[in-house]
Amino acid sequence: MVYYWLHFVYIFIGSRLFWKKVKPEADLTRTRRVNILDCESFRFMANSKYFYYMDLVRYEVVFRSKLYENTVKKGMFGVLASQKIIYRKPLKRWTKFSITIKLDGSDDKWVYHKQIFKQRGEVCAIGYTKAGFWKNKKAQNMRKILANSGARHEIKMPSTEMLNIFNNDYKSIKNY
Repeated sequence: MVYYWLHFVYIFIGSRLFWKKVKPEADLTRTRRVNILDCESFRFMANSKYFYYMDLVRYEVVFRSKLYENTVKKGMFGVLASQKIIYRKPLKRWTKFSITIKLDGSDDKWVYHKQIFKQRGEVCAIGYTKAGFWKNKKAQNMRKILANSGARHEIKMPSTEMLNIFNNDYKSIKNY
């Protein structure tokens, strides 16, 4: 957990002081290397680390865009409603990979992203996230937040494929 927070601080400081700003709807690609701390049995990246890198690149978009000023500084906090990942190929220890975050769309409550892991030009995994911002126990209007944060154009509705991925989340949780 210490490693996560150190990486988080690095992204916060880099995003605020050194790296150029991005639009909240921009695709962002980061290159990483699978290190020994990322691996299960010292060979392949652990499944939990995919979510770790997805988290960091999402927050990098928040810090590098005006989302930070329009959410966190106004007392809102980010929530992850759901996330799913499809694995295709393992990422091996010491190899480089890229992760690209792409905005699929937004509705009033949520923003939907695809996060694509590639290695040597091949897709190794794709993660899907449904996230938003909350304040006073209430989901905030994501369309308004994105517009206030400098989105260049009207953010489209999420694709049918994306909505279908998250379609039964709340039905399945009601059973418990």
